[in-house]
Amino acid sequence: MFVIIGAVVVLVCVFGAYSVHGNLLILIQPLEFVIILGAAVGAFIIGNTKTNIRQTLKGVGRAMKGPRYKKADYIELLSLLYQVFKLAKTKGMLALEQHVEKPDESALFNQFPNFLKDHHALEFLCDYLRMMTLGTENANEVETLMDAELETHHQELHGASHAVQTMADGMPALGIVAAVLGVITTMGSITKPPQVLGELIGAALVGTFFGVLMSYGFVSPLASIIRGVDEADAKYYQCMKAGLLAHMQGYPPAVSVEFARKVLLSTERPNFYEVEQAVSALPPV
Repeated sequence: MFVIIGAVVVLVCVFGAYSVHGNLLILIQPLEFVIILGAAVGAFIIGNTKTNIRQTLKGVGRAMKGPRYKKADYIELLSLLYQVFKLAKTKGMLALEQHVEKPDESALFNQFPNFLKDHHALEFLCDYLRMMTLGTENANEVETLMDAELETHHQELHGASHAVQTMADGMPALGIVAAVLGVITTMGSITKPPQVLGELIGAALVGTFFGVLMSYGFVSPLASIIRGVDEADAKYYQCMKAGLLAHMQGYPPAVSVEFARKVLLSTERPNFYEVEQAVSALPPV
């Protein structure tokens, strides 16, 4: 919603102010648009792998939707962590083995359907719980491994915002390319009347205008949105990481969950009493 509102504000301010003293029709230069946008898309294809192109398209979709995880998702995650830690404390880590190996059939995980549908998050949690059931006890070593995995995941997602930002950086230069081509066309008509030459020069300058407008008005902000959404969603995994490490260090379930809650962004972080109310409503493990 805010993306659309922002785009409308840009268009209204730029073209609305220009229309007061300028002729909007001269800004309609389809060939200039084809040169700039076509070259930008072509450069994007040249500079990215097939995987990164696919990730970038997904990134644009994420930007349109906003952060995936809301407060309700974090309450569900914290409730799941509490159940997992409580089961491990009362019955031992081996009691988690049946749940970790077949989470789709697990009565524990099926209490939390939204988390169960998030395959990457489910795999992340189950992998580290499995390591603990196999005897992994060194929290520092597990933290190092988690950091490496999260960094890899972040790098994969970061490729989308980086690719879009690179496109934005190149658009002003491509606008100059379109303008130069327009000037070349103008020079071929140098013998024509000044009125005609003025229109040709104005049309050529539209290329520079359009390249700069697209770069700083639309494409670069889009890259920022993708990056911000990815960083916000990364808190979901950092939440799991903090809770798991606290559990490995021997804290009670409620304290481990509090460690997990504290890493969340303030805009989406449930307060202590909301989490307490959610976990108190859970069935016994």
